[in-house]
Amino acid sequence: MIPIPETNGFIEILKPQQIVEELDKHIIGQRSAKVALAIALRNRWRRMQLSEEMQAEIQPKNILMIGPTGVGKTELARKLAKLAKAPFIKVDATKFTEVGYVGRDVESIVRDLVEAAFRLVRAEKVREADALIIELAEERILDALIPGSQAMEQGEGQESSSRQVFRKKLREGALDEKEIEVELSNTALGVEIMAPPGLEEMTSQLQQMFSSTNFGKPRKAKMSVARAFEKIKDEEATKLLDEEQTKQQALKITEQTGIVFIDELDKVAQSNESHNAGISREGVQRDLLPLIEGCSVSTKYGVVRTDHILFIASGAFHLAKPSDLAPELQGRLPVRVELSSLGEQEFERILTEPKNSLCRQYEQLLAVEGVKVEFKPCGVKRIAALAQDFNNQIENIGARRLHTIMEKLLESISFDCVEENGNVLEIDSHYVDEQLEDISKKDDLSRFIL
Repeated sequence: MIPIPETNGFIEILKPQQIVEELDKHIIGQRSAKVALAIALRNRWRRMQLSEEMQAEIQPKNILMIGPTGVGKTELARKLAKLAKAPFIKVDATKFTEVGYVGRDVESIVRDLVEAAFRLVRAEKVREADALIIELAEERILDALIPGSQAMEQGEGQESSSRQVFRKKLREGALDEKEIEVELSNTALGVEIMAPPGLEEMTSQLQQMFSSTNFGKPRKAKMSVARAFEKIKDEEATKLLDEEQTKQQALKITEQTGIVFIDELDKVAQSNESHNAGISREGVQRDLLPLIEGCSVSTKYGVVRTDHILFIASGAFHLAKPSDLAPELQGRLPVRVELSSLGEQEFERILTEPKNSLCRQYEQLLAVEGVKVEFKPCGVKRIAALAQDFNNQIENIGARRLHTIMEKLLESISFDCVEENGNVLEIDSHYVDEQLEDISKKDDLSRFIL
């Protein structure tokens, strides 16, 4: 079995300044939000250095991010979770309804988070044992390709010459399309059983029952070497992993380092609409409250306490105000940060500065087809100006406007994929105007296209 060491969930311990620096590589601006998130993340590590008695007393300072769409709220939370190597899920508050109505109940948030944690732990353990898993899978593929080849020739410890030849071809990918018959265990595929909310323990009991029946017996199947190799790798990983230990570790990192991002929280705030709609919104807030305050939730991996899960909520709050939320819920989101709207200068930086900026993404995507494009500074400036104009004229959707403009700008190039015989196609201001001029002049048409 692969050992799973005790860990607090943080593989890299970063100081707040370092966290902000890392976030700067991916998100432009929004300094105040980055600082608040960096402090929240660092405080989780600080708490873990204290005695257990003190740890139990210190609650996470949950965050409410307020700002228009497309300014980086979701991306900030996602990058933060990636930095912490913590389980993370994003949910929309509008997808939930209070108990008794049709829709998802809020406890499913925690169940999804535990599922993410389990996958995170399993992937990390598989990565650590990747060399061993590949070696075991390789041997089984070779056994299927040349049965009986494990018998040694020319003395103990020396592999048969035919097995050596096939091993070399296998590693080079020369045998990927060859069809072979392999023996697989049905348990490697997993038996997924859906149980009603609150009855997750029944799921594991049913899975154990099925594992003692024909589901555990091996079966033979014909498939390509490449496909068989992946399936056997999964099977060998399952054999090596201590599933129970993985579950316990998943529960632990969920409770101690889990991050939940609740978007569109303003949509469940009170408003002057119909009485029934108001009741539903109030009910969602009421159901969210114990989750954020701290409660126990049953999952198929075990019971999870939510006391120390970090909740980050966000909303535009155009039609509602944070004060329209239930007072108890407001109190559980003590840290509030306002994200500013993005303008032309920020759009220019978004196009070029981040580690994997939009311009770099499109350059590399088209390079796969042999099409070389280069975004000139004047072209970037013109794209940013158009994005700002369209946001002002139509609807302000923030940086998402850049995606729509870039797709339309490069539509003909992406469709034709014509190589320029080694020449570089320069995207300058003239090219941008030439491609988008007609659309930008037709207000009605731009509403549908940009």
